[in-house]
Amino acid sequence: MDLKELEKIIKLVEKSNINQIKLEENGVKIEIVKEEIMTQSSGAHQVMYQPMQQQMPQPQPVAVQPADVETKNESEIAANEIAITSPMVGTFYASSSPESPAFVKIGDRVNVGNPVCIIEAMKLFNEIEAECAGTVVKVLVKNEQAVEFGQTLFILKKDA
Repeated sequence: MDLKELEKIIKLVEKSNINQIKLEENGVKIEIVKEEIMTQSSGAHQVMYQPMQQQMPQPQPVAVQPADVETKNESEIAANEIAITSPMVGTFYASSSPESPAFVKIGDRVNVGNPVCIIEAMKLFNEIEAECAGTVVKVLVKNEQAVEFGQTLFILKKDA
């Protein structure tokens, strides 16, 4: 069925008393429905329909349980120690690739600017560097673990 035939059928339905027609040709199904225009007599009562406004339920607060991660508060860190924290939310990686060794492990000595881990955030891999020289005392996160902004990743014992 081509467009001209379809236009002819629509015009025929408009001019006739037919309200609905269904056609099927070569696997193509077409249904044409004509809307009736109702006239209102002067003696009829007009009723306005107003849908009832439904009040949406208020969202209930949800308590979020922190992940079981060994953490140290700044007050628990000794005076000669420093915390290396995550500068962003993301995924912690201890090495540059799965087959590579970890950037640092407990007992390793790092200098300022040495990479200590990678944080992946939004498909970007961000190398995190040591901000001071020292020895890694504690690694507080596991490889491929999700980390939060400000979460402590490592504890370094500062060089004297």
